[in-house]
Amino acid sequence: QVRLVESGGGLVQPGESLRLSCAGSGTIGRFDGMGWYRQAPGTQRELVASITGDSITYYADSVKGRFTISRDNGAYRVYLQMNSLKPEDTAVYYCNAWRIWDGSTFWGQGTEVTVSS
Repeated sequence: QVRLVESGGGLVQPGESLRLSCAGSGTIGRFDGMGWYRQAPGTQRELVASITGDSITYYADSVKGRFTISRDNGAYRVYLQMNSLKPEDTAVYYCNAWRIWDGSTFWGQGTEVTVSS
């Protein structure tokens, strides 16, 4: 059974940094892509950043230049370095992974990030 486990969330002040980690396990074959979504109260879940096995990255406009996604393919891990955090970055952040060969998508349980002074 595939599991994605996030860590690294917390409470920080505006301008500070956090690094989220996600560890995947139980997959048959590699994850073709991994990413981070977030959901703030009363809003829809949105894609923050993603990275493929070939290290092709995508960033939402709202985080470009502040967030950096990276992955360790061999260890099925993905990271999100978040710098210059803003109050509007406050949300639950979810790790996501997908496989092309069977069309499966997987989700972690979420880790909460709060940016507040």
